[in-house]
Amino acid sequence: MTTIRYRFGAEGDLTAPSEDRLAVGDPRVVDFLAKLARKLLVPAVARRHPELGSLGFFLRPAELHRVVQHMQHEDALVFPRGNVFHVPPANVDTIFVYSWALSALAGNHNVVRISERSATAADTILGALNEVLADSDPIIGRTQRMVTYGRDDAITGALSKWADLRVIWGGDNTVEAIRKHPLRPSARDLTFPDRTSWAALSAAGWRAAEPAKRREAVVGFTNDAYWFDQAACSSPRTVFIVGEQTQDVREEFIELLIEVSGQRGWEIDAAMAVEKRVNAYGLAATGAISSMEFPANSVTAMSLVTVPDAPRRWIGAGAFPFAEVGSLLDLVPAMNRQDQTFSHFGFGAEELREFGLALGGRGVDRIVPFGQALTFGSLWDGYDLPREFTRLTTLVQ
Repeated sequence: MTTIRYRFGAEGDLTAPSEDRLAVGDPRVVDFLAKLARKLLVPAVARRHPELGSLGFFLRPAELHRVVQHMQHEDALVFPRGNVFHVPPANVDTIFVYSWALSALAGNHNVVRISERSATAADTILGALNEVLADSDPIIGRTQRMVTYGRDDAITGALSKWADLRVIWGGDNTVEAIRKHPLRPSARDLTFPDRTSWAALSAAGWRAAEPAKRREAVVGFTNDAYWFDQAACSSPRTVFIVGEQTQDVREEFIELLIEVSGQRGWEIDAAMAVEKRVNAYGLAATGAISSMEFPANSVTAMSLVTVPDAPRRWIGAGAFPFAEVGSLLDLVPAMNRQDQTFSHFGFGAEELREFGLALGGRGVDRIVPFGQALTFGSLWDGYDLPREFTRLTTLVQ
């Protein structure tokens, strides 16, 4: 029989009925999350795990109150959705907190399954959660729980039956595996399957930018690409350089990328470097790329033959296919519903708006500047998450 490891909150039957009630924007939850933010923003923690600094910023009181205000509705009463079961991914240690925090802020009872493969950042978060819990209202521990257990259909099935909303992260295979467990007829899934993200660089914008701005852009791109080993759903993979005769832009961009990644301490271990090289040669064998170069262990650069050849699978940390296109609009036919984040540098507002309108909702959920690809927002994958975690009751007089 599988053992449940209780990581946060009260131990006991996870699916037992509860008389505890929380409201949307419950002050006890807001207070708890604000205290957690302060723990994560301690300089020593933020230096050791920079992604936790971003999480702490997301949980600051001003942002919490803004989200609660967004949950309100002019034409309806707003209530928690009920019981929420979260299945977050193992490769992005912070995502479970964003998902859970928004749901808790909506007043839901939550059970979060923490992967057995979660890394040190997750342990740091859980330590902070338990420290804050010790001085918080006991209702937090009774209604908010995080557990780890191995593959156990009985536990997952029971939690699925318990849930009014099931939140599944981690890719197509995970979504399909969890969906085998039925929900109650009134419940539904919120899914985050496999996604692909891109980067676009305007050659004209790059050339017009001051050297300091170019370097700032590369610093942002480096953070986007190298955190989570370029495996996060919003990590940029292919880089599209928009313009003509762009070889000089590509060369300077790669040179800065090698310099910045080295200065910031991003390293690719030997096993990852070998896997990346094998995958790059595998891509070449398909005819998708015309050339490749390995200027540093941290960077593998490939030249795509055509835009549709851009790979949607992960190649390895620091692997970047490049393609030259005449305009952003040339990329529209290649985008589809799997595409999530499109990060950019050097484009004007109207150019980006024209691109977004041309996509027409058929692909790409986020268009953000370099450096913001991994910045979580309450609007994610096309979902308005704060409102997804609530239910509405219409009231007509």
